[in-house]
Amino acid sequence: MAARQESLNATFVNSSIDSTAVEEKLFGPAEEQEDLDDGPVVFICGKCKLPVGDSLSWDGGEDSQNQIRLKRVTDNVLVGKESRLYEESKKSLCLVMDLFCQGCKSVLGMVYASTPKNLDYKRFAFCFNVADIDSYVLGSANQMLAAEGPKEQPVTLEYRGIVEQQLTEMKMLVMSMAQRLEEIEAGFQD
Repeated sequence: MAARQESLNATFVNSSIDSTAVEEKLFGPAEEQEDLDDGPVVFICGKCKLPVGDSLSWDGGEDSQNQIRLKRVTDNVLVGKESRLYEESKKSLCLVMDLFCQGCKSVLGMVYASTPKNLDYKRFAFCFNVADIDSYVLGSANQMLAAEGPKEQPVTLEYRGIVEQQLTEMKMLVMSMAQRLEEIEAGFQD
C-alpha cells in the first residue's frame, strides 16, 4: 500500500518545467508575437469621425485606386439611391452607387451594383476611398485620433446627441424671442 501511495504522489508532483519556455518553443518569443498581433482596426468617417466599419469584415484593398473593401458596414453608412456609370478602365464599365456618411452626408466610397466578369469580386462589396476615412487600432493606448485643435475631441454619438439637443433648445429660444419682438413691434404700430 505504501509503494502505491508513493507512486501516486510521484505522478502528481509539480513539474519544474517553466510553461513560458514551452510556449516559446511552440509559438516563438512572446514579445514578437505581441508586435504581430495588432487588434482589430476601426474605420471612421474622415470628417465627423463616426465609425463606418472594421477589419473583421475586411474583403481586400485596391492600392491602384486607393480603396479598401469591406463585406459589412455600420448603420452610419448610407447607400445612395441613384446609380451611375463608372469607368474602372477602358474596357470595364460598371454601375455603382455612392456610399454616404449618415452623420455629415459626405461621400465615402461606392458599391458596385453591376460589373464585368473580371471585376465580379467587387460586386456588392463596400469600397471606401482611403482619403475619405480614418482608422485606429483597438487597444492601442498610445494612439489618439487626430483632432483639429488642441482642445477638440472626436465627436461621439453621445456628444452629438447633446449638441443637437442644445441646438434645438437654442432654436426654440430664438423663435420665442422673434415672436415676442413681433408682438412688441405690433404694439408700436397701433
